[in-house]
Amino acid sequence: MSLVVFKIIIGFLVGILIGLTGLGGGVVMLPVLIFGLGIPAIMAVGSDALFNFLTKIPAGLFHLRRGTVRRRVVVALALGSIPGAAAGVALLTHLRTLYGAGVNDILRSMVGFLLICIPLLLLFQDRIEDSLAHRPPTMKSFAGMSVIGLVSGFLVGLTSVGSGTIIMLLLLLFYSFAPKVMVGTDIVHAIVLTGVTSFLQFQVGNVDPSLVGILLIGSVPGGLLGSYLSTRIPVLWLRRLLCGILLATGARMLWA
Repeated sequence: MSLVVFKIIIGFLVGILIGLTGLGGGVVMLPVLIFGLGIPAIMAVGSDALFNFLTKIPAGLFHLRRGTVRRRVVVALALGSIPGAAAGVALLTHLRTLYGAGVNDILRSMVGFLLICIPLLLLFQDRIEDSLAHRPPTMKSFAGMSVIGLVSGFLVGLTSVGSGTIIMLLLLLFYSFAPKVMVGTDIVHAIVLTGVTSFLQFQVGNVDPSLVGILLIGSVPGGLLGSYLSTRIPVLWLRRLLCGILLATGARMLWA
């Protein structure tokens, strides 16, 4: 089996998992790139940002047409996340200058830590959502959203992880609405954030466009199949199993 076919199959399997569980591409794809394909962590981070950007566009357009996006919330988040992403990419570039190839070890540790934190948050997501009443945003909460965007954008610029899950959960602190609106708003903002991040990563040479293109060949149909299967199999238990795998992967990264 050629390496290209292997990458397409990986993209297909990851696409199925994303479609089935709703987990972001950064959380699922990044460890696969680093461990499964042996991609240097810094190239995996940049390529993953572009992969996330391209895979979220169809869903974002769908939500915009359905009217399930709160544009003011997207703007409030982006006011913080765009400069945050720029700062994250700048720090990553600085670390590469200081440590050379050693930056890959630093990144693996950072990603490993996030892969432990995010699944733990996901396991308690339902309880967090149930404990918060539905409420619209206020002017004060818009400022809080910009801070969320700043922190999350920095993490995405540095590691490509957090454009979906982290922002979604932190948003609940300031803003709670119908689930489809929360998802649509989060996805459209993620498109903005990952688009800016992937452009910045490409400028500093951290993106492999051919790798992203090959992965997309598999992930697009895989995502469609996963979305179809999500209504026919017990997704909750699959999501918990995947969280367990991500926890183990994160621990492995930190231990290494």
